[in-house]
Amino acid sequence: MRTIAYYKSKKIAVNLIIHIFLIAVTITCLFPLFWMVSSSLKTQGTIFKDMSLIPKELHFENYVLAWKEGGFGRYFLNSILYTTSVVAGIIIISSLAAYAFSRFKFPGRNILFFMFIAAMMIPIPGSFVPLYVLLNKLHLRNTALGYILCMVNVGLSTSIFLLKTFFDKLPRELEDAARIDGCSKIGIWWHVALPLAKPVLAVVVVFNALNVWNEYVLALIIFDNKNLMPLQRALVMFQGEFLTNYPLLMAGLTITALPIIIIYFMMQKYIVKGVTSGALFG
Repeated sequence: MRTIAYYKSKKIAVNLIIHIFLIAVTITCLFPLFWMVSSSLKTQGTIFKDMSLIPKELHFENYVLAWKEGGFGRYFLNSILYTTSVVAGIIIISSLAAYAFSRFKFPGRNILFFMFIAAMMIPIPGSFVPLYVLLNKLHLRNTALGYILCMVNVGLSTSIFLLKTFFDKLPRELEDAARIDGCSKIGIWWHVALPLAKPVLAVVVVFNALNVWNEYVLALIIFDNKNLMPLQRALVMFQGEFLTNYPLLMAGLTITALPIIIIYFMMQKYIVKGVTSGALFG
């Protein structure tokens, strides 16, 4: 018979292998970020010569130069406006739609839901032509509102799918208790469904904020006015046809990545809670 020491040794060995694998994955994910920050503190002459992650001389002035030369102020405010508006619109529309799909019975419910699911399989570039034509006909091209509506449309399908899946698992007894207390359907959605859906809403916020914050191609198609462009426009300033200012580009990328990293850390506890609650439901 195998002894207790054998099973303990086996458990330790398996845990050791798993932790080594997870540490290796973590390093491969974090190394590009460390390299980006490190490169942003170097000069054009040393960025490819000094391979250390901690440069001998730290050039923090690169961030000031990147902010001024790239015009980050205007584009940063544009991206904040677009990201906030799109995420708020997606949360309101997708949560209402998902709650309706989950709780109400109406003709064509399954067909409409499967249409949203099918829309998830269409890549964003595949919708550029119809969006361009539609915005032209509505006279919304080259406007902030037109871009916001397009990005809301892009994020709806996945958000509705995630929220409907969560609402399907909510106990109906909570809604019955709220209904007895006099809550309307909108009141139940606002006071019961949304507060309980914080873990999924955190995923929706991070996913869509990242999508809007990094979008550039669609903005390039919609906008003629450069003053309406998002933050990614500022990064293009450092990439020339024959020369790229890599330290300023890396400084700009660090500035661009910082808000998303902050949002992720703010939502982290809700995301972890969503993962664990999903495991318990399963």
